[in-house]
Amino acid sequence: MDNGKKLVVFYSLGGNTRFIAEEIKREEKTDLLELKLKKDIKSKGFLKYLIGGRQAITDKKPELLPYNVNLDQYETIFIGSPIWANHFSPAVNTFLSENSFINKNIALFCCHAGGGEGKAFKHYKERLKGNRFIGEIELKDPLKAKIESVSKLKNWLNNI
Repeated sequence: MDNGKKLVVFYSLGGNTRFIAEEIKREEKTDLLELKLKKDIKSKGFLKYLIGGRQAITDKKPELLPYNVNLDQYETIFIGSPIWANHFSPAVNTFLSENSFINKNIALFCCHAGGGEGKAFKHYKERLKGNRFIGEIELKDPLKAKIESVSKLKNWLNNI
């Protein structure tokens, strides 16, 4: 049953998406669900992005560590992911495949190192038909540009 509660669901590999998710939690007084892979990407440096990008493009759905959340409790769900090869992360892909929800307010956010959100928001919206999209934001390297990113985020939150 919807009661105005808000949830942030996110996956973060390098910490950027986690930083933004925690800022949303602080600003919006939300609950937080961090998606964690049962077998995370172990590579270092650029190779981890190559592996993650290949998984994203090929629509992989890696197994997540167990989480306990009842999506029926939430009216608004923020969904966040790094962008790999113009797609949201495989962890978010798994989450969306494992859960079905409609008539929710959905706010989308993504972080990237410079490539932009690509087709990610379009893909989110295709997967989440039957919901109300209340906003979307992309943030470039939030950990490197904390003040600018937080300012942009707060402005976005005030407008949704």
